[in-house]
Amino acid sequence: MISFIYALIPVVLVTILGWLLAHRNFRSVDGWRAIEKLVYFVFFPALIVNVLASASFEIMPWAMVLVLIGSQVALAILGLFAKRADDGPRKGSIIQSNVRWNTFVGLSIASSLFGEPGLALMAIAVAVLTPTANVISVLALTHFARDSGEQKPHVVMDMVRNPLIIGCVIGIALNLLGMAPTGIAEKTLDILGQATLALGLLVVGAAVDIDAFKRAGHTTLTWSAVRLLGFPLVALAAGLLLNLAPDSLAIVMIAAATPTASSGYILARQLGGDATLSANLIAVQTVFSVLSMPVIYALYLLIQA
Repeated sequence: MISFIYALIPVVLVTILGWLLAHRNFRSVDGWRAIEKLVYFVFFPALIVNVLASASFEIMPWAMVLVLIGSQVALAILGLFAKRADDGPRKGSIIQSNVRWNTFVGLSIASSLFGEPGLALMAIAVAVLTPTANVISVLALTHFARDSGEQKPHVVMDMVRNPLIIGCVIGIALNLLGMAPTGIAEKTLDILGQATLALGLLVVGAAVDIDAFKRAGHTTLTWSAVRLLGFPLVALAAGLLLNLAPDSLAIVMIAAATPTASSGYILARQLGGDATLSANLIAVQTVFSVLSMPVIYALYLLIQA
């Protein structure tokens, strides 16, 4: 448990630093968006390719994959039961909040706790959860949105063009072909990948809207609790049912316990969701995950004891 706290504290501190820099107008809003795009399109894919291409998987952790997707779908279905007053754009934003997760937080903690093997397993979680979250989010937001007359996004094409998914495909393909990057190629990818976690956490902190946190109402607090506790508890139950290996179960729990992704606000705004509610959910979950994640990990340790 102490090791988890030690792994979490630096994540929190770098996230706070990102918020302070943004709050002090160290960079403009456009500047932070440029950094986010650089991480998303260059640094993060480089990290994923390098990790997955070099990972030594004796067998593909299919049980872990099934637990992740099953838990994500279960949380999406749970969002459908939001009270009738939340029908429409609010329900779309609730469902999106339930299924998205913060990859930067998950990767940072997995790397600190378990090193390269943990990073490789978390990269598999990225490959699994990212496309599923995007498909469910787009479908939910567009289905419950008020018709604005604008053209709806093409889900399949968005998946094909997603840089994280492309990175996962390339990394796994290189691994299966026994063509892991070496020498200059490996060093280049390693340098690019090292920038991912620090810049990613700074971007997460910069995106935290304290005003949104202050506006949090009953709906925000309720569904934030559902997301922060419900996702990992469902994943834990499914993982125990399928008898996941301890390292795989730990990665599943960490991924599921992270707060919803800050990118959900932009998507809600673009696709007709309730952008204000999305901002509230992101802010509340990011703050309270500092308390909920240690509790979830303590539960995991108790079960493993």
